[in-house]
Amino acid sequence: MTSPLPSAPRARNVSVLDLAPVVPVVVVEDASDAVPLARALVAGGLPAIEVTLRTPAALDAIRAIAGEVPEAMVGAGTLLTPSQVTEVVAAGARFLVSPGWTDVLLTAMRASGVPFLPGVSTASEVVALLERGVREMKFFPAEAAGGTAYLRSLSGPLPQARFCPTGGIGPANAPDYLALPNVGCVGGTWMLPDDAIAAGDWARVERLARAAAALGRSDA
Repeated sequence: MTSPLPSAPRARNVSVLDLAPVVPVVVVEDASDAVPLARALVAGGLPAIEVTLRTPAALDAIRAIAGEVPEAMVGAGTLLTPSQVTEVVAAGARFLVSPGWTDVLLTAMRASGVPFLPGVSTASEVVALLERGVREMKFFPAEAAGGTAYLRSLSGPLPQARFCPTGGIGPANAPDYLALPNVGCVGGTWMLPDDAIAAGDWARVERLARAAAALGRSDA
């Protein structure tokens, strides 16, 4: 799963997992919030933004971010069907994330031509994806599926697999995940508190994003 850095379009072979230590998982209720929210996240150092297809506003939010915040790498999450893959790519999504996968969904994501992270929670699912040439995956639901201990156990027999763990991750345990050799980044929502979104407090979102981005630094 590779894509150019959004701020450096000439760069090549840069994985979405390596853009920032945290991928914000965004649930947009009002599409008018999408652009200022994305700008705050990017300003805080989190350019890869996953907009989940959990609300009617999601597609409009992806379109708005893709059209008005070019420095962001907007992606689409909670993908379940090939038709959703088609819709989000048409809206401007630059990477795809699913909570799980089937061969039908995997074929659609691969055919889309954009990077994708299929979801896994078991060793068998990881092996099946490796057989299909997929090395980068979402580990979900991370805490419920075994957390850092499980991922550490996978790193021995399956070192070629890399993960973006999501689910139950916050600022307290994110560093533990990021310290694992098979984790490129984590997904989370803690930099997007509901009250800040409701109030349009984008400065607070930016501050929380900056703190999240610092988790990937050795001096953080």
